[in-house]
Amino acid sequence: MIVADLKPIEDIMSYLEGHKRILLVGCHGCVTVCSAGGQKEVELLADMIELARRVKGQECSITKMTLERQCDPEFLEEEMLEKAKEHDVILSMACGVGVQLVAEKVESGIKVFPAVDTLFMGGVDQKGQWGERCQGCGDCKLPLTGGICPVTRCSKSLLNGPCGGSRDGKCEVNPDIPCGWQMIIDRLEATGCLDNYEKILEPADWSKSFHGGPRKYIRPDMR
Repeated sequence: MIVADLKPIEDIMSYLEGHKRILLVGCHGCVTVCSAGGQKEVELLADMIELARRVKGQECSITKMTLERQCDPEFLEEEMLEKAKEHDVILSMACGVGVQLVAEKVESGIKVFPAVDTLFMGGVDQKGQWGERCQGCGDCKLPLTGGICPVTRCSKSLLNGPCGGSRDGKCEVNPDIPCGWQMIIDRLEATGCLDNYEKILEPADWSKSFHGGPRKYIRPDMR
């Protein structure tokens, strides 16, 4: 899932400066799971904004909504698009994808701002803690690396074994995290696939990664 975190309230208030009618929109997708932009967070942020405005003696009107997903036009409800016309600004608590899609769909004169910082694609390590697992490089090596991504889990994104600088299974770059390649080797050994370690991984096809600009995927069976 996409992991995000609430922006500093000072930044959010600077976006809203001069705007009285605010449409605050949450998302029931990834940001709800990581407790950054779901219905609960919408309520809390609305209270924070109202309090900050009250301290400055400034008025504001906040309309609160939470959509099923902001990254899918199907769930950008007509009600939301109509309500947007009644407001000066939209403050979206979705990931960066959702924010951009909302900005594309609403009338051009309405400003759309993000309330969260989009961090990475990750999984739950423990309650309240998420770890990055995938960078969306478009050329997955997991079949040969025991289901552990060398691009993401190795601090140097090495494809053919460790750098040689790790100690006691810890990363040379950051000793607070495990060496990605040590994890891969241990996993290959545990699953009886250590022979994979002898296979040379071809250079990644970086044309599929984000380095070539915005990517698009079209399923052949849905054309």
